Amino acid sequence: MFFSFSIEAMKTPVLHALIACSFVPGAAVSFAIDVPACTAYTLPNPDALEISQRDGITRWNDPTTTIHWYGQFSKTGIVKLGLVLRLNKDAVSKLRMSVGKQTRDIAIKGTGSPLTIDFGDFSVASAGYQDFTLTSLNAADTGAGDISALVIDGPAAAGVHFNLKERRNAASIHLGYPVPKDVNVAGFYKEVTGITDPPATFYMACGFHRGYFGMQVNSATERRIIFSVWDSGGEAIDRGKVRDADRVTLVAKGENVYAGDFGNEGTGGHSHLKYLWKTGEKQRFYLTAKPVDGTRTIFTGYYFHPDQKKWMLIASWKAPKEGGWLRGLHGFSENFSGSSGHLVRKSLHANEWIRTDEGKWIELTRASFTHDETGQSDRLDRFMGVENGSFFLNHGGFVEGSTAYGEAFERPAKGKAPDDLVLPVLLEK
Repeated sequence: MFFSFSIEAMKTPVLHALIACSFVPGAAVSFAIDVPACTAYTLPNPDALEISQRDGITRWNDPTTTIHWYGQFSKTGIVKLGLVLRLNKDAVSKLRMSVGKQTRDIAIKGTGSPLTIDFGDFSVASAGYQDFTLTSLNAADTGAGDISALVIDGPAAAGVHFNLKERRNAASIHLGYPVPKDVNVAGFYKEVTGITDPPATFYMACGFHRGYFGMQVNSATERRIIFSVWDSGGEAIDRGKVRDADRVTLVAKGENVYAGDFGNEGTGGHSHLKYLWKTGEKQRFYLTAKPVDGTRTIFTGYYFHPDQKKWMLIASWKAPKEGGWLRGLHGFSENFSGSSGHLVRKSLHANEWIRTDEGKWIELTRASFTHDETGQSDRLDRFMGVENGSFFLNHGGFVEGSTAYGEAFERPAKGKAPDDLVLPVLLEK
């Protein structure tokens, strides 16, 4: 036989087994679904292990780090779980697979070649997302083996959904605001509240056709208010290749604001303020457009500093080949590092207003939902709605709920224009 095992009966709901495996050269176990190791996540530190499409998970020698795959099941029943790994010849590794309260332990003797290990049957008790957890039972600094894939079969595996691509980021999700026709938008006011704050999160408040303005979580100790404007010309990577006639230029920047270049996502002028904005606290943004000589527009981002209790300038950028007003108004939520794509990102978007070139305020109470390519079929944990009078965006975390692309939502009107906030635009006569 390929393997032999015994199951110890338990009086608790936990299923616990020790499987002692002896391998025959060339032997294999057939499974229906291979979930690549490069799609897994690690806890508690999302960057604890080296994970790549080519090599899978390598250098796993810390038993405090666990490996997690998340699959969405449409039916209940039995699944058969296995693992593809590489282990040095005659090396021994002890591993545990867990699904809910069910666990199975195995002891593996390496052959120097890839092995497919059978953990046996597990019960999927309810439809929805399931967490498949792999734990090392080895001593510290002992290699657990290089993991290539989680493999799944069985009746409940029919129709199961996993992300099978190397990109582990949660889908980027957006809300777009329709604007009345024949309106010149000179200003865009908005309030955003970060409800969760995983690293590598950008909650974008005021998006428009030439740039974006919002707040970012860079790390546990650094957060930023970011305002960037794209160049003309279409260069995607290197700003050094952009002609002077196509370059956005800095007009002014606020105190303690960094201003420079950006690339690799289009090119342009970038500015940011390092500021530890608080989760759960409303952040206020205001974006303006001022056409210049019919061919250029000055775009300016203002941020209400919560500590100073006043509006401050982030930056003003002059964009060439423009000469118009704000258009394409939107907001979004982005997870820009895949290692933390298993964490929930939620933000509230509220009290949106535009100010016309004639000084009239118009409230925006309607928005529609869209997502990037990742949200089409790879990551379905992305949705939008209305909560306590605000739009919300929610993605990541492998939680139930998907919103259809293009679905529109309406929030209750506030009815009170933000004149009383003493917006900087009121000084721009």
